[in-house]
Amino acid sequence: MSDAKKPDAGPASSSAKAATSAPPMMPMIEKRRIEAAMLKHVYETLKASHGKEVAQETIGNAVRASALEQAREMAAAVGGKTSMQTFIDRQVQWRMGNALETEVVDQSPDSYAYNVTRCRYAEMYREMGLGEIGHLLSCMRDGTFAEGYDPRIKMTRTQTIMQGASHCDFRYRIVEAQNDADDKSD
Repeated sequence: MSDAKKPDAGPASSSAKAATSAPPMMPMIEKRRIEAAMLKHVYETLKASHGKEVAQETIGNAVRASALEQAREMAAAVGGKTSMQTFIDRQVQWRMGNALETEVVDQSPDSYAYNVTRCRYAEMYREMGLGEIGHLLSCMRDGTFAEGYDPRIKMTRTQTIMQGASHCDFRYRIVEAQNDADDKSD
């Protein structure tokens, strides 16, 4: 009788594991491809009816809202205990599938600086005929995402591959709020 129970225990055990384990992570580049396929039609429709400026502003606003929402979800996934390291750890999803080739310039508990030397996101948007708004679909969301993830994280970048530079220069740093700094000195 104990032998009859063993085969049943295996599948039940596997089902329990499957129910409690996280689903496989989709590479961010695939998520962006899906979003861009839809936004391409929205952009073209808006551009035809309201002009390029309104179409780009609308797409930019929608992407900013999406970046903030995704950032807050990722911050919640770490229990709200965000840091530069947890921010860095989240970036694996953006790099999956060799979507980005990078060179780290500096990494510390309060800063993270790197250059992107190849960006498959930029290549993908150009191939999809979206080079005109690729900066809105990806590049613009980077700083917004950082602040949505942890308002102390600020990003500076002076150039992007999407807009014709040889590389993107990402510089993230944690900036404590002025009131927090004043409270700590008391």
